[in-house]
Amino acid sequence: MNTLDAIHARRAIKHYDPNHRMTDAEIRQLLESAMLAPSAFNIQHCRFVTVLDPEVRKQIRAVAWDQAQVTEASLLIVMCADKDAWKKDPGRYWKNAPQPVQDFLVPAIGPYYEGKEQVQRDECMRSCGLAGMTIMLAAKAMGYDSCPMDGFDFDAVAKIIKLPEDHVISFMIAVGKGTQPAWPKPGQLSYDEVVIQNTFG
Repeated sequence: MNTLDAIHARRAIKHYDPNHRMTDAEIRQLLESAMLAPSAFNIQHCRFVTVLDPEVRKQIRAVAWDQAQVTEASLLIVMCADKDAWKKDPGRYWKNAPQPVQDFLVPAIGPYYEGKEQVQRDECMRSCGLAGMTIMLAAKAMGYDSCPMDGFDFDAVAKIIKLPEDHVISFMIAVGKGTQPAWPKPGQLSYDEVVIQNTFG
């Protein structure tokens, strides 16, 4: 499936075959694709918590409005990010770049983030969004369906997965073999309303 076909075919699917299992190789392929998503300064601060334990899934479902896809999908991914990745040995993010590039970019990372908590958090959300869309499109190309989720108690899920203090949860993604098609598109806005040329006014 080419990229444009995957974009048009992807929908948020709520019902999955609970007996289907993704192989370890498939999960790795999916997440290695997500790891290629861009991040500012290449700090790669996304962390993908793959929840495979049925008991942990049940705990998460209990704080996620009892949504069936939490336990029935083949894979549940909690999309997290390390807010402090920018200061954790930043030289490693550019270790294979030419020395002049390293000399320019690595010293710029600290001043961009230091003391700017909103910037740090915003960057986490942007990166998780980019990686999450990559996961959903890659899943579709691999023959799987997916569902992005933010309908859950973030604090409760953080406790369940033992989220480190310097990390944040962005959203979750269920991936698996869908058993029911998505509803028809409920109301797509027009191109002219969504696309603005140059300025709003």
